[in-house]
Amino acid sequence: MKAAVFKQRGQPLVIEAVPDPAPLANELLLKVAACGICGTDLHWSEYEIPEGTWRTLAPGSVMGHEFAGEVVEVGRDLKGQWKVGDRVCAQPPLGCGRCPACLAGRSYRCQRVMTRASNKLTGAYAEFTRVGAAETLRLPESVDYDLGALVEPLAVGLAAVRRARLSQGDAVLIVGGGPVGLSVALWCRFFGARHVIVSDLVRARAERATEFGATAAIDATKEDVAARAKQIAGEAPSIVFDCVGVPGSMQLTIDYAPNYARIVVVGLCMAQDSFFPARAIMKELDLSFAFVYTKADFEFVIEMLGRERIDPAGLVTDHVGFDGFSAAFEALKRPSGQIKVLLRPD
Repeated sequence: MKAAVFKQRGQPLVIEAVPDPAPLANELLLKVAACGICGTDLHWSEYEIPEGTWRTLAPGSVMGHEFAGEVVEVGRDLKGQWKVGDRVCAQPPLGCGRCPACLAGRSYRCQRVMTRASNKLTGAYAEFTRVGAAETLRLPESVDYDLGALVEPLAVGLAAVRRARLSQGDAVLIVGGGPVGLSVALWCRFFGARHVIVSDLVRARAERATEFGATAAIDATKEDVAARAKQIAGEAPSIVFDCVGVPGSMQLTIDYAPNYARIVVVGLCMAQDSFFPARAIMKELDLSFAFVYTKADFEFVIEMLGRERIDPAGLVTDHVGFDGFSAAFEALKRPSGQIKVLLRPD
C-alpha cells in the first residue's frame, strides 16, 4: 500500500510502498477515507525528543492518528460484531481491551498499548490502517468521513475544556487559533462561556475563530493580548488555554493570566522549555495539563455531530492526495491561514 513515510528529522515525508497491515483476531482493518495532519506530527518530525519524555520516531515510521474510514476486514474474534462496510473512526492507540485502563476508555495507559508510528502499528497517513475493536466507534449516517476525521481533535478540545472546570458565564482566553484552539473555543461556547477570546499571530486564523464559537479575536502581533482581552470581557479572563505547544507559550499564558486564574496547557510542546515559577506563584495560578481523552469523549463528540449540535466542518480548509501530501505537510510547519488539511488517500 502507499504511505507517507518518515525518513529523518527536518526532511519531507516520502510517499512509497509499505507492507499491507493484517488485523489480529480482535482488530479491524480500515481503508482510510480521511486523515488530518496534526500539529503533534509536525512537531514530532522536527524536534529531537529527550529520552524518556516522549515516544521516539524511528526512520520508516508512518504517522497519522486523526482518521476515519471503512472496515474492509474483520478479525477472527469479531465476526458478528462488526462487518465489512462499517463506517468508523477510532481512538489512535491499540490496548489489550481488558485491563482497567482500557475498560475506562484510556487505552493509551494500557501496559500493552501499541501506539501509532511505531514498529508495531502503522499510522493513517496510508491507504489502510489497523484499529482495535475496543477503541473503534461507528459513525452515524449523517456524519461523513471528513467529520469523522475531526472527532479526534474535537475530543482533545473537549477533554481540555472539561479539565478547565468551566462554568456558565466564564470569560476565557485561548492562546493559539490552530485546530486545537478552535476546538477548545467550540466547546467553551457550547458549555456556556460568555466570552471566548482567541489570540493568534496570524490575524486571519484568529478572526476565523469566530466561526467556531469565539466571541472575539485578537491579533497578537499588533495588540497587547492581556489588556485587550480584559477590555473585551470587562474583566481579565479567569481561564487561559495554551493551545500553541512551542517553547515559550506556557510562559506567555502565565504572563497573560490574572491572579487566581486557571491555566490549561493543551498544546503538546516536544522541545525543552522553561518558565519563571515565581510569576505563577505570586499570581497563585492553578496550572494543569490536558493530554488526550477518553472513549466517552469520542462518544460525546460523535453524538453531538450526529445530532447536529455542533458544526465544525469549516475547520477543514484543504484536501490533498498522496501526490501533494508531503508538500502540504511541510507547508503547515510555517504560519498560514490553513486550519485542518486532510489526506484523502484515493
